[in-house]
This record gives sequence, structure tokens and C-alpha cells, in this order.
Amino acid sequence: MPTQAAVQAYYGKELTGTADLKTSACCDADTVPGWLRSLLARIHPDVLQRYYGCGLVCPPLLEGCRILDLGSGSGRDVYALAQLVGPNGSVVGVDMTPEQLAVAREHLDFHTEQFGYANVSFLEGTIEALDQLPLESASFDVIVSNCVLNLSTNKAAVLKGVKRLLKPGGEMYFSDVYVDRRLPEAVRRDPVLYGECLGGALYWNDFLRLAKGAGFLDPRLVSDREIKITEPALAPLVGEARFYSATYRLFNIAELEDACEDHGQAVIYLGTIPQHPHSFKLDGHHAIETGRVFPVCGNTFRMLQATRFAPHFSFIGDFSRHYGLFPGCGSTLPFGTGSGEGSGSCC
Repeated sequence: MPTQAAVQAYYGKELTGTADLKTSACCDADTVPGWLRSLLARIHPDVLQRYYGCGLVCPPLLEGCRILDLGSGSGRDVYALAQLVGPNGSVVGVDMTPEQLAVAREHLDFHTEQFGYANVSFLEGTIEALDQLPLESASFDVIVSNCVLNLSTNKAAVLKGVKRLLKPGGEMYFSDVYVDRRLPEAVRRDPVLYGECLGGALYWNDFLRLAKGAGFLDPRLVSDREIKITEPALAPLVGEARFYSATYRLFNIAELEDACEDHGQAVIYLGTIPQHPHSFKLDGHHAIETGRVFPVCGNTFRMLQATRFAPHFSFIGDFSRHYGLFPGCGSTLPFGTGSGEGSGSCC
């Protein structure tokens, strides 16, 4: 597997214009919603030009939050999130590539003037060694990452570091690249495929095992799209493997279980989350309409009641009775591989 130095060099060359990304795995410009485009319009062009990501990492209700961005690069997501958290929040970006950090830091004053406040900082370091950075345990409301975990040489260490840094009720909300099978060693070691976020892509079930091993017992898949490998030189190398860009959320809630249990509970969404007046999408199987009594499993109940989403819901029931496994429980695998979005109200 390519080393951290190889990844660092790959993206350092991208920054200087001496190499070009060869796939669309780390591009999502066409999927940016209208409300987010207005935020991007206030970000310096140099920062936008050097953005490499595979999804959107702007979950709702971020005002006043303290956010950590893993693999922040030139700072596009950091500066977008800075506008969402506002003057009472803060965003810290961590990256190991000096060239990318130089761009991000060069435009700190520009963005302070644009936003009217300064709430951004950047740290140089690796996401596998978050404990070596000046970051306090349980100090972040949200941790984001955009197409970076696949580049890590120790993904388990990253997730364990995230767990330590999240506040109780905090979440990791991140996009990355996954694959429908374990890749051959030759594919995983190819420097171009690795730099393109494909060689290090995790097999879905291996990711779920890592997440649960780090203490995130109920990963929730928010969305996914298949990545087409059209580069003539790369397509034969990956064979029949299917790659996906996907967004997950992992909640730091100690009481979560490894299965969806039925306690006879339900929630009612009040329609008060900005940008979500008619329904709130917790994940790909939970689009909760405003005003509707929505039966949920115990884990979903806690994901809403023990987090920043609580003021926007009414809660029905408790944990005093148990009725077995929640009916309609499905899969955390991609929607395009036969798992389906499910007709039940739970995952």
C-alpha cells in the first residue's frame, strides 16, 4: 500500500499543477445544492480551485458548533462550514500536506473580511495521530471528512481518534469511497489508483466492522452514488469492482445497540430545521415528514433525542418495554446493490 509520503506527494503535485486527477472519484461540483452554492461564492478562488472531495459534508444545524475537518486540504469545506457555524462556532482543519495548508492559511484574512468574524484555524498533522495534536478529548460537536479516510494507512486509528474527540451526542459526518469487494493487492498498491481515492477504498462490510470496533455501533448511510471508472488505463485494473461515493454519519452515543430494537417508540418532526421545512432526512431510510407520527427503533430514537436535533422533535415512548427486533430493519449497504431503501420506518 502506498505510504503517507506518497499520498502527500500526489496531492502536493496536484497543487502545483504538475499532475491531474484522472477520475471523477474526488469531484462533486455538479451535486452542490443551491443553498450551499451561495456559501462557496464567498470563498477565495484559489481555495476552490484546489478542492478534491467526493461528497458534501455540511449536515444541518451547525450554528454555534465546534467542527473538526479531517484532511481539510486547501480549506474549501472549512470555509463553507465556518459560515454555517457562525461567529459563535469554530472550525479546525487538519491536513498533512504543507502545500495545501499554505493555500488555506494564505487566505485567512480574506475570509475574515468576507464573513465579518474569524473562527477558523488549521493544524498540520496526520489523521491517524490525532492524539499528537493540541485537541482536547470530547471537544467537538461534529467531525467531518471529505474523501480522505480511503487515503489513510490506518483507518481504525482514525475512527478511534474521532471517537475520543467527539462530545457525547456528537457525530462524524463524512463522505468517502467504498467498493463492493476486497481489492487485490496489486490494485491497492497502484500509486495512481490510490491517489485517485480508489486503491484505498474500503469494502463496505470491512468499513462497518471498523466503525463498530471503534465504538460506533450503528453506522447510518445517508446517500451514495456509483463512480464510473472511464479512464482507459485504469478501468482494466479494477475489473468488475464497483466503486461508490457515499456519505455516512456515526453518532457518539454510548447507549446505541448493534441492532435496531423495538421499544414501541415514535417521533414527530416539528419542521423547524432550516432548509428542511417539510421533512428531515436522518439517513437513507429515515425521511421523517413534518407533523407525522413516525415509529422508530431505539437507536434512531436516541440519535434524535440525545443530539443537537432534540429541540426539533417530539418524542413518544421510552425504553421501559421491549418488543423484539424492530420490523423492517434493512441494510447499511449501498442502495444500488440490492439493499433497497426499504418500506419500513427504520433502517
